[in-house]
Amino acid sequence: MALHFDRAEYDSRRDRLIIEMSERKLDAMLLFAQESMYWLTGFDTFGFCFFQCLVVKADGSMVLLTRSADLRQARHTSIIEDIVVWNDRHGANPAAELRNLLNDLDLLGMRIGVEYDTHGLSARNGRLLDEQLQTFGKIEDASDLVPRLRLLKSPAEIDKTRRAAALGDNALDEALPLIKQGGDEAAILAAMQAAVLAGGGDYPANPFIIGSGQDALLCRYKAGRRKLTKTDQLTLEWAGVYHHYHAAMMQTVLTGKASKRHQELFEAAREALLACEKAMRSGNTFGDVFDAHARVMEARGLTKHRLNACGYSLGARFAPSWMDAPMFYSGNPEPIAPNMTLFAHMIIMDTESGCAMSLGRTYLTTDGAPEALSQHSLDLIIR
Repeated sequence: MALHFDRAEYDSRRDRLIIEMSERKLDAMLLFAQESMYWLTGFDTFGFCFFQCLVVKADGSMVLLTRSADLRQARHTSIIEDIVVWNDRHGANPAAELRNLLNDLDLLGMRIGVEYDTHGLSARNGRLLDEQLQTFGKIEDASDLVPRLRLLKSPAEIDKTRRAAALGDNALDEALPLIKQGGDEAAILAAMQAAVLAGGGDYPANPFIIGSGQDALLCRYKAGRRKLTKTDQLTLEWAGVYHHYHAAMMQTVLTGKASKRHQELFEAAREALLACEKAMRSGNTFGDVFDAHARVMEARGLTKHRLNACGYSLGARFAPSWMDAPMFYSGNPEPIAPNMTLFAHMIIMDTESGCAMSLGRTYLTTDGAPEALSQHSLDLIIR
């Protein structure tokens, strides 16, 4: 089997899940999030875009319901031994087949938790599921259960995140020589992704963000490429990825020279990021980290140019997003604890002046100050 962790690691994760299920008095969990399946069993696929469910009983036994295309994928990449295939055919209702499977597992009338909050369960499939389970047992939304377990990283997961961070650094190293007058966004993007893949990494869970000129004010990927001018701005958000574990970075790079406004925005972004570092400690909350960012922006008159969130947890993620919960936003009561991998991004979009500035790094929380996983400095880069 192509497992990325020792069997003992998976056994430990299963035991943690069973304990949590017991505390919530759940007889079974229906896992639809690919991240949950990967974390618990190693199952590695993008087949979650179809109906697919991992049933976990309170005794730790597991059964995967999937399509024929993922049968061998599951056998090769996971510790799952019991696999049931639902057949593609006109009028197929895999939710009904899941109900039959649950009945075979003696779960009729039992208390069952469901992962609803995931891209692995579309609204349509969720409705089909509810129709089948409405008279089956006591169904409850347990979408937060596995993500909360995944939030705290094991030493083996931290090792993979460090590998991912090194690949992210490599990507920036490859990009910088290409960022100059006449530099092609296509070549820059190709070099960054090539650095990750050539280093043994993976595709990211969402596209790298690249945009110059006015597009530097965007924080999403968009199709289309341009070449850099003598005095330009280029916003990059990317991630090193290793065995699906992400370590993201973000930077606005300038060509030519920095305008006064760019310099002001950079100083604000750097000050805000350092303030977030100070707040990213045990005893504080995710909301406290956001507030540290917001105070700097407000003091510099940049409140209307900032975003309403300034980062989030990272880990092993699948398309369409590498963002994991929880996020840094106002009032989030989730406590900071050691062994979290957290991405803090300072994004300033001054539409009035047309200037963009961003700065972001991935951190490992500890018993004290967080550790920045990138080896790059927080200096303004001008090419």
